[in-house]
Amino acid sequence: MAKKKRSPKDKINWLEEFRGTALLLAAVLGFHSFIAKPFYIPSESMVPTLMVGDRLVVNKFAYGWSHVSPTIPSIPALFRWLVLREPVESLAVQLPDWKGRIWGSKPERGDVVILTPPGTNTDYIKRVIGLPGDRIEVRGGLVILNGQLVRQQRLGDRLFRVDANNPCAPEDYPGRRIAKPDGTLWCKLPVVRETLPNGRSYDTIDTDPNSVGDTYGPITVPDGEYFLMGDNRDHSADSRFPQWQRGLGGPVRWEQIGGKAEFITFSLDGSSSFWNPISWVQAFRPGRAFTSLTPKEGQ
Repeated sequence: MAKKKRSPKDKINWLEEFRGTALLLAAVLGFHSFIAKPFYIPSESMVPTLMVGDRLVVNKFAYGWSHVSPTIPSIPALFRWLVLREPVESLAVQLPDWKGRIWGSKPERGDVVILTPPGTNTDYIKRVIGLPGDRIEVRGGLVILNGQLVRQQRLGDRLFRVDANNPCAPEDYPGRRIAKPDGTLWCKLPVVRETLPNGRSYDTIDTDPNSVGDTYGPITVPDGEYFLMGDNRDHSADSRFPQWQRGLGGPVRWEQIGGKAEFITFSLDGSSSFWNPISWVQAFRPGRAFTSLTPKEGQ
């Protein structure tokens, strides 16, 4: 049988293909920059609210947009990451700093926010504790806002399953790892519920009453800035610590906050393998999917 010749209509229009791909990429990046973006939790600084391996949705328009909002891919960073397999700080281009926000609204006490410290291209996730003009200090692990102790309720120890993403390393949590009769390993951590002056409450972890971050200030939060802390108080580099210690160097400017963390989409325990799809299901942590990150009111 004679081979059918391809008609001119059947030929691929590479210009149109490129145009369609570019428009799709622009739409994805636009949504990622200005509407919402996924976020992966890489550290233990927000335990128990957030665990390593949690995937979140971050609302990018909750506080309006600033220079940290747009996501523009960095070609050199992508090449180093994909081709050279080198670790990179970020796959996005850092835009020049400018003052102010577009359609900006203000964060509230208790909000969980994504921010990018000045001079870096790395996203942090912390909780808003102090607002502009607040007088804040920490004494013996107790947060004092405008001369008043933030109310605390000690809830006792809570068990967290030990896994690849939550190893409960002895050097970080000495004496906290325990084994149940069935052989499973658990991390026993003391939970303290804090309630801010606006009535919003959330759980924190306090493992060491004499850690470096348990004494801070007092300072007055400058106008247009916010004081942020991690919920895992003895394992969080936040506004209490200088930048050379990987902290935030004090309160952060409104413009450095890139969005509000809304809810957990799903969470993985770190045991999955990219080449084994069955392991993806086995690695899911039960009970964490679609957990809201909005603090509870009136507890």
